[in-house]
This record gives sequence, C-alpha cells and structure tokens, in this order.
Amino acid sequence: MTLILASGSASRAALLTGAGISFTKIPADLDEDAIKDDGLARGMSPKAIALKLAEAKALHVSARNPGLVLGGDQVLQLEKDLISKSHTLDDARDLLKRMSGKTHYLHGGLALAEGGHVVWSTVESAEMHVRRLSDDYIDGYLDRAGDKILSSVGCYQLEGEGVHLFEAIRGDYFTVLGLSLFPLLAQLRHMRIVPA
Repeated sequence: MTLILASGSASRAALLTGAGISFTKIPADLDEDAIKDDGLARGMSPKAIALKLAEAKALHVSARNPGLVLGGDQVLQLEKDLISKSHTLDDARDLLKRMSGKTHYLHGGLALAEGGHVVWSTVESAEMHVRRLSDDYIDGYLDRAGDKILSSVGCYQLEGEGVHLFEAIRGDYFTVLGLSLFPLLAQLRHMRIVPA
C-alpha cells in the first residue's frame, strides 16, 4: 500500500526517510489558521486542536488520492495561548523574548486516513523549558538563523542551533521534530505497512 505524507514539512519527510519508510508527498492545501480559530471558538484544548489539524490534512488528501494518508501537525501552547508561526524576524524576536525563562508545550497530532475516513490518530506532547535568554543572545541567534527560522512555529529547530535555547525538555524527541515516530511505527506495523 502507498503511504502519502499530507505535508510539505521537510523535517517530517526526513524522519520518515530516516526510518526507512517509503512514501510520496502531497501537501494538504488548507487554511490552518481557520481550523485553529474554529477549535478555539469551540473551546477545544490545544491537544484537540493539534489532532483536528492532523486529521483535516489526512482527510483532505485522502478524499482525492487512493492509499494510506498520513497527516501531522503541531501546535505550540505558551501559557494559555496558541502560538502561530512568526512572519518576520521582528515577530520571532518578540516571541523568543516572551518564551524566555518559561515553559511551553508542543502538541503533535498524527492521523492516518484511507478512503476519506480517519483510521487511526494520536496526539503526543513535549514540555519545553526555555532558559533565560538575553536580548544580545536572541539578536545573535536570529542573525545566524536568518529567515529559515520562520518555518518553525517556535522559531527553533532542535536538530540545529535551536537546542541552545533550552535548559530541559520532557517528552519524545521525535514529537519535538514534528512526527511522533514511535506510536506511528507501532500502528504501521499493526497495519502490516512495515515489517513487524
């Protein structure tokens, strides 16, 4: 059976490739902010919104393509707010100042859909403790990272220099990278998509 990744995320694709899983990539073209806003208006928890986003991506692509479709998305919860991607380096600077010395949560939703129906879903969370960051450090970090950092909701990539922002992380490393591999692999083995 063909596995389709309903995401344009380079890190999700790299994780699947690294795990030896063959797939094709068909990014879901959805208004993610509208889905988040609807979830917030309905009083959904951040975890539920992450799951809703993943399911929406999987369903969107599954309705148009045969095969098993993997949808994934992350939301960043800082205090009571859901944080969206920064559009400019000034926005990134403001976010990093706000996160400095605080704990935030990454909630990663995953869903598998087939024939326009969700056949499996899960949500995993990681607790991220940001160390106190000086203004000079933030400025230097953003100078070195450049605009590419805007592709990450928290303005960091743990597999790169972003690791320096943290004093501790609780949770699965793959969840932080955007694809909770352990529950996904268990499900793919269960479905006989990958060898057991």
